[in-house]
Amino acid sequence: MHRSAGRLQGRVLTGAGLALLPWLGYLAGTLPPAEAAGWVVLDTLEAAALLAAGARVLHADPSCRAPSVAAAVLLAADACIDLATASPGAERAVALAMAVGAELPLAALCLTLARSVGRVRPEERRA
Repeated sequence: MHRSAGRLQGRVLTGAGLALLPWLGYLAGTLPPAEAAGWVVLDTLEAAALLAAGARVLHADPSCRAPSVAAAVLLAADACIDLATASPGAERAVALAMAVGAELPLAALCLTLARSVGRVRPEERRA
């Protein structure tokens, strides 16, 4: 992974994790308590995984694989659950927009990072 690309990717993951923090308060304050509990827990786990992966990517730490994969799984599950539980109309359109515009691209980035960390490019291998 190129250093500048890794820094950008780390910043994207860290920024996404930080962006979820106010969202947690919104969910907790607007959803019925029983419903809020599940969503707050899921999004808290997503934020923690994104922040851990982002920080490790920023420091070129190969241990970013586990939190990257965890974030990808959580984001994909969130997108699926959002789409499955959304009411037809505006709610489903928002769920689809979030899945296509944020959750699934972030999940793909996380999987790409997890797959590429520690790989040695052919030109870097010793003969």
